[in-house]
Amino acid sequence: MTMISGMTGFGRAEGALGAWSWAVEARSVNGRNLEVRFRGPPGFEGLERAAREGAQSRFLRGQVTLGVQAKRADSGGAVHVNIEQLEQYLKAGGPYVATGMVTAPTLDGLFSLRGVIETADTVDDPDAQAAVEAAMAASISLALDGLAEGRAEEGRSLSGVLDGLVARIGDLTGKASALAEGQPVLIKARFEKRLTELAGEAASEERILQEAAAMAVKADVQEELDRLRGHVEAARGLLAADGGVGRKLDFLTQEFMREANTLCSKSASGALTAVGLDLKATIEQFREQVQNVE
Repeated sequence: MTMISGMTGFGRAEGALGAWSWAVEARSVNGRNLEVRFRGPPGFEGLERAAREGAQSRFLRGQVTLGVQAKRADSGGAVHVNIEQLEQYLKAGGPYVATGMVTAPTLDGLFSLRGVIETADTVDDPDAQAAVEAAMAASISLALDGLAEGRAEEGRSLSGVLDGLVARIGDLTGKASALAEGQPVLIKARFEKRLTELAGEAASEERILQEAAAMAVKADVQEELDRLRGHVEAARGLLAADGGVGRKLDFLTQEFMREANTLCSKSASGALTAVGLDLKATIEQFREQVQNVE
């Protein structure tokens, strides 16, 4: 059995290799299109591509945020100051200190800058670096799998809610159809009253025919009811279909509301108007839930 997917979820994965350890978190919220935001550790530029391709292969819509936090264990290797790097920082900041825009840097501040303090094994062996990056990419995949499962779980919850709302729309359409059978009688009574008023005004035959035609059009809501029934079947088909159906359901909601509005405008009785308003409220609830569907 197929199931719709939501757009909200969370996934997490952890890993370690050699001196490195890391944690990956992936989360997503609703979005009209797929938007992937990534933040990872410096020196592992290939991870962003893995994150984007992994998200694109799993999701169609939603704002996906994925972050990798990594740290390296202290190896206890020899420490030395990279004088060349330190001088570049001082040269770049010198004019700002000279003009008083910033205060002179402190020693601990300078030593905290990237690349100033180095250990003997700061630079990894390229093969070792590639192995760590590959392991991190595997953790990204696991986190995205967890996110996909979270979105699927939301979809399972949404499915029951949406099925119930579509069933109610179908029931209300049936009630409206039964009430609409009495429309011609009500319209006829109103026309006869109006005809008497027009006759008293010595109205022309053409005027009377115009009134009759206008009331006949108002009495006919069969097209709206037929389209509502068709939309109900279309909604049920989409809820059982493969792939992302959120956009199609959103469009279908607009069609639902258009027919409900016309039904209310053509109503000749308080009872049919009440059903039409209930129908519109249910369609609005359906629309709100559809915003969560991928």
